[in-house]
Amino acid sequence: MLRIAFVGTGVMGRPMAGHLLTAGYPLVVHNRSPDKAAPLLASGAAWAESPAAAAAGAEVVVTIVGLPEEVREVYLGSEGVVAHAAPGALLVDMSTSRPSLAREIHAAAAARGLAALDAPVSGGDVGARAATLSIMVGGDAEAFEQARPILEVMGRTVVHQGPAGSGQHAKLCNQLAIAGAVIGAMEALVYARGSGLDPETVLASIGAGAAASWTLDNLYPRALAGNFAPGFFVRHFLKDLRIARDEAAAMGLELPGLALAESLYERVVALGGAELGTQALYLALAGEDGLSAGRA
Repeated sequence: MLRIAFVGTGVMGRPMAGHLLTAGYPLVVHNRSPDKAAPLLASGAAWAESPAAAAAGAEVVVTIVGLPEEVREVYLGSEGVVAHAAPGALLVDMSTSRPSLAREIHAAAAARGLAALDAPVSGGDVGARAATLSIMVGGDAEAFEQARPILEVMGRTVVHQGPAGSGQHAKLCNQLAIAGAVIGAMEALVYARGSGLDPETVLASIGAGAAASWTLDNLYPRALAGNFAPGFFVRHFLKDLRIARDEAAAMGLELPGLALAESLYERVVALGGAELGTQALYLALAGEDGLSAGRA
């Protein structure tokens, strides 16, 4: 079994790394907050003090961190993965980041004889725990085939989208589609309550019709129950929307739905909801205090 280093063991990364352990892969892990890796260490993973230390003895390095700045530091910093990975290693970044950064990492890795893929995921914490993620991959076809067995341990749908950066572009398409779906689902909940209907009964109907979606199945019930814990952080989603905005502007595209979603999530952040889940959009639409209601 290939030796795998896994960097980033948060809400998404911890269960994803756990599936690799269960599949029998020797695993070394690193996270900025060591306590978040504790369950993996208890299950047999080894600890590394830095991304460099994790990468040094691994044949495959998998990363999933929050922001493009963190991706850059993890890969291209002086103590980063590219500088310290073992010869011939395969690098797989599963963060959502900038397509241009994915291409930069790919080029830097190739200069050292390493292969690099951008492989962001969709499916949220539910998909990460159930190993049903959709994984969108950019990079060389040969590297993709090498990574496929590992990716299939963590996800149900694994698709090669094209050259480096293509996985990130596909993930931005995903985020654009989700943004509209979350707005629709949360507005439906606000409307159901405002009209005096039973929101659960409404969900039984609309969730079985043309409006059926992952968002209705997973985020509507959480918001209905007052559960605004993060399956995917608002601050990370807003980051993704801003990346999509920049990419769309560079291509000369006008995406008014994107602009609306960005403004609404900025309102959620202003209410104190940056660390809540994306379903916290309900709090902004319903006019509730995100800081108090979301932490209740």
